[in-house]
Formats: sequence, C-alpha cells, structure tokens
Amino acid sequence: MKTTSVPRRGLAALLTIAATALAAIAPPVAANAADPAVSSVLTAPNFRFKLSNTPASLISGLDAALPNVTMQAVVDSGNRTGVACSAPAQHRVASFCWNSGDAGTGEWMPQGITTSADALGAGTYEDRRVLMASWYSTASTGLDKGVRISVVDLSNPSAPAYRHILLVAPATIGGQPSFNPVRVHAGGLAWYGNLLYVVDTYNGLRVFDLNHLWQVTTGDESKIGRQADGTYHAYNYAYVLPQTAAYAHSTEGGYAKLRFSAVSLDRTSTPDSLVIAEYASPGTGTRLARVPIDYTDRLLVTGSDGYARANEAHLVNFTSMQGATAINGTFHVSTSDGTGNAGDRIKWKPPAGAVDIATDTLPIGPEDVSYDGPRDMLWSLSEYAGKRYVWASRASSL
Repeated sequence: MKTTSVPRRGLAALLTIAATALAAIAPPVAANAADPAVSSVLTAPNFRFKLSNTPASLISGLDAALPNVTMQAVVDSGNRTGVACSAPAQHRVASFCWNSGDAGTGEWMPQGITTSADALGAGTYEDRRVLMASWYSTASTGLDKGVRISVVDLSNPSAPAYRHILLVAPATIGGQPSFNPVRVHAGGLAWYGNLLYVVDTYNGLRVFDLNHLWQVTTGDESKIGRQADGTYHAYNYAYVLPQTAAYAHSTEGGYAKLRFSAVSLDRTSTPDSLVIAEYASPGTGTRLARVPIDYTDRLLVTGSDGYARANEAHLVNFTSMQGATAINGTFHVSTSDGTGNAGDRIKWKPPAGAVDIATDTLPIGPEDVSYDGPRDMLWSLSEYAGKRYVWASRASSL
C-alpha cells in the first residue's frame, strides 16, 4: 500500500504543482512547467541502470537440487479459484475477485500486475493466457515473508484458477546453495519473455527468470530455504521463482534518483520499453521515465559504458500516481485517493498534450496497470481488503 486515507481532492489539486519545491528533486525547469498541460522534458540519459547477475554457480546449484517446472505446469496446478464480481471501473470488459481468504487477508497487500500479453506479443505464454499479480507481506503475524506472485489462469477470466508462488533471492548459507525471501514493496511488474521485472522502490529493478521455476517441500509455514535435512521450504508455498539479476539505479546531472513505484511494458514503442512511474502525495516532482529493452536477451539496452539509460523522462507532477503505461505514445495513469474514495484515471500525451482526467472512474485503491494489446484491454487491480478487484477496461474507449 502506497498511501493512507487522504481527504478528497478537487480536480486542480490532483496535479499538485509547487514550482518552488522542484529544486529539491530536479534541476531548474522552464517556468511553464507549472502548467499541468505542459511537461518538463528531462534529460533522459541521466537516469541510468547498472546490471548485476546472481552468481551462476548459485543458480546451477539450486537447479541441481530442486525439480524444475514449467510455467504451464504452475498455471495448470491452480489450487484457488477467483469469483465473478463487477469492478466499478469505467469501460470494464472483464473482472474477477480473489477467493474469500485472499480478498480479506491482512497479511498480504496486492500491488503489481502483468499478463502474458506483455511476455510475448501473441498474448500467451507456453500456450496459456496468464495474469500475474504481486503481493507484499505486511508481516502482520510477525514474519515478513517477502513477496508472493499470483499466477492466474485467464482461460476463464470471470472465475479463474490461480496459485501463489514465492519470490526468492538465492544465497549461500552454511556453505550450501539456498535462498531468502525478497523483501520489497513490489509495486509494479513487467513480464518480458522469460523474465519478470519487479520494482524495488529506492534501488531499481529486480529480475526473475521463469526458466528456473523450482518446486520445494511444503508443510511448514515458518521455514524458508535449505533445511538441515537437505529439504528446501518456502513458507509452505509449493513453487519459488528466483532472482537472477538486478538493475541498480543511479543518476547524473544533479537529478534525484527515481522512486520505483510502478513499472509496465510498452510494446507499442520502438524498441519495446519499460515505463517507470513514481508515487508521491502531494505529487510535486513525480516523474515518468522510459527505458528501452532488447527483445533478443530480454534485458535493458546497455551502452558501451556498461549502463542502460532512459530514452524518455518527464516531470509530470501527478498526485498519488500508482500505475502507468504507454500506448502509441500516450500515457495511461492510475491515481489513488485514499481508503474512502474512488480512483482516477489520467490520459496524457507528451510533451504538451492535454491532460484528460477521468475522476472517480476506478475502484478505491487502484494500483499498477498493464496493457494487453491483442485484446485491447488495460488491466489493473486494487489493494484494500474487502475491496480487491482485478479488472480490464477497453483501452480504445479510454
């Protein structure tokens, strides 16, 4: 959850602009940046990313110790069932709700979303139409279990079968290959080929490889990693997805580092790219950035200096921005308004396109967004217990 209850704002306050505060997060910008219909174009290459890989010996050691399974097998093993529900979203074309335990749990909070239309342009992965959603552990029971991913079979999108798997970070423990939970907010997901990108709020991006899905021993909700008897556990989850790489974020030119609140894939750009959005309330200084991604290795495009760099960045000043993607050059943004008010949608085209704000058109507590191009669907989800919807709107109608 990125925000607590916030008093209802007027339309003008939705795009909170305080030009005097901008120096704290970015170099001086043109005076007309205070106009909500005008973007301040930032020097995009000053936002950069450095790749580091999990040691190959750790991955191979765990590959040898644990059964590897396919994504298809995980999808087909769904052990929970969502229920049909009607999300209060404008131009809704599909929606479902989690089962009763997940809909009301205080132990986990849903955040990020992506689908197999991100993974592959055809819209399916290993012959399955799939949605993935991230949840972070609230540690309400005293044990921070990190991040779990709901793997949802969308063959029946109104009442889908699904299963949770756990994200893990491989580590050497006691001289043996093992793993730890991944304790991040996981506010956004982007699936590209076999790789799943997860935002790490103040650090950058973590990368997980679906070619290394491992089955582990179940039966104990308190155990994680390799145990003394040689078995591997993951808080009673049957499958784990390991981190195989990470991108550390840094900046040049005096810019403040981005806050990684959400991420999405844009297949309508050339080349394909990740769109990164940052949350703040009020929204003074919030930015959108785009980083090109290479379809051949699924990694960010890296220059001769060893850095991947943004090729587009904007100061937008959107208040409580929770998710963002781009479709044919137009950004589609979700914003939240606390625990008691419906969310809003923003459509914005840089560098000086008009801001189209559709107030109260999303469920309370909207989060990340993901575009399914083959089906003209813009997916999202909401976070608050008892009000947790997953829905798709007709993108071309927004």
